[in-house]
Amino acid sequence: MSSRKSVFVLDDDSSMRMSIKRLLREHGFGALLFPSAEALFDHGDFEDVACIIIDVNLKDQSGIAVRKRLANEGVTVPVVYITGNDSAANRAAAIDSGCIAYLTKPFAARALIAPIERACGRIA
Repeated sequence: MSSRKSVFVLDDDSSMRMSIKRLLREHGFGALLFPSAEALFDHGDFEDVACIIIDVNLKDQSGIAVRKRLANEGVTVPVVYITGNDSAANRAAAIDSGCIAYLTKPFAARALIAPIERACGRIA
């Protein structure tokens, strides 16, 4: 099993951030929570991040745009998108941006944990 790594959670909904943090903790992951894209970029330390969970529809911008900015800055951390507003266009853009999972709220706990575990090499 790989060493414990943190998962970054970018969602403008504080209750969603806290719910995801509890779920991650139950599965042995640490979590750092970010209410905005700027808070995520201000933190900037992506060295020991296992995965970044990004809400597609943030108040200040698109989560997909955040992923593109990360890629442009050389950040290659795996991304899981979550959204409460699914659409074919969002799904296609998310997949094109290189995500490891695209989940529609509400989602099963296992649907979120499985791709993170794969990204960490915990399961095949």
